Amino acid sequence: MDSRVLPRNITPVLHRRLGEYPAIALIGPRQCGKTTLARSLGGRYYDLEQEPDRLRLDLEWDSVVRSGELVVLDEAQAWPEVFPRLRGAVDTDRSRNGRFLLLGSVSPSLMRQVFESLAGRLSLIELTPLAVSELVTDAQRRRRWLHGGYPDGGVLRGRGFPVWQIDYLTLLAQRDLPSWGLPAPHRTTERLLHMLAAVHGQEWNATQIGKSLALSYHTVNGYLDYLEGAFLVRRLDAYHANVRKRLVKRPKVYWRDSGLLHALLNAGDENTLLQQPWVGASWEGFVIDQTLTALQHADRRWRAWHLRAADQREIDLLLEVDTELWALEIQLTTQPRRGDLARLNANADLVGADRRFLICQRSDRIESGPQVVCDLGGLMEYIERLP
Repeated sequence: MDSRVLPRNITPVLHRRLGEYPAIALIGPRQCGKTTLARSLGGRYYDLEQEPDRLRLDLEWDSVVRSGELVVLDEAQAWPEVFPRLRGAVDTDRSRNGRFLLLGSVSPSLMRQVFESLAGRLSLIELTPLAVSELVTDAQRRRRWLHGGYPDGGVLRGRGFPVWQIDYLTLLAQRDLPSWGLPAPHRTTERLLHMLAAVHGQEWNATQIGKSLALSYHTVNGYLDYLEGAFLVRRLDAYHANVRKRLVKRPKVYWRDSGLLHALLNAGDENTLLQQPWVGASWEGFVIDQTLTALQHADRRWRAWHLRAADQREIDLLLEVDTELWALEIQLTTQPRRGDLARLNANADLVGADRRFLICQRSDRIESGPQVVCDLGGLMEYIERLP
């Protein structure tokens, strides 16, 4: 199965935004499918990491501006000089939408000055690696948790994992992250990646990581910013509210792609994965990533946190979806206990959650008022049905 024939769930959102904005930035990690999706739209294509394409764009700029075609600028962050030109082109005719599609492997948090030059003229859309809901066969869907979602990383054909993932991270550490501004030797970056895998799903302790690397916690936090900006990890902030309990304030850190996590932790097959003491944390991170991806595909507005009180009461994922607050408990089991739902409700009552989800691996869904017990697929269907 070739990834080029797989429809991407974000495509309707992309088409809609092209009709509403003069420029769109489609951002996401390297090798997640941005170029394939963009080229399927047609128009003029330029890879701005390549000097010949930068020269060609420079020489053709006047005709590009006059053209009625969509102009695709791949890896736009590699040539910051193009952004003032884009601003000028957009401002000369603000009534024309769908003119420029920028592709980037770096988030705006790392390229703030560049993206700010197009403030009010640009809409941001994130493309993730392949989601479970985008896969065609049962075998692909079964592989998604172990192998991750990168099209070339084994999820489609069952080949390449975990060698592809290790090579991918090595190239990022040695080439891409330094070019994007990460001021760390690549060996330090590689050590940090392994340490982040070891603390996946745990509360972030920069001081502890810094001691292991002989770095200050300020430096480690700065490095984490770059890894987050490269779409490798996600910081899930702690929820703060007046709940009459002392709440933990540290964020949790999760690897965004489960295949990268498993490659770093030497879980090369499903049996090995299921025997690991950290398998529950891996599943939790996977469900969180797929949930947030589904909300992006549905074009919903959301914010996400975790919640943990000093008495150990916690909510794995707390979501603000439009105007509602959702509380999610995530378990790697097919047989949740009656007390699990009671505990979820008690914890959700702390923050007045409107909806409560117990996500497990049972195939049938039980729904009663604001309470839902279902598997990951059931949660995806629930999100798709949102009005």
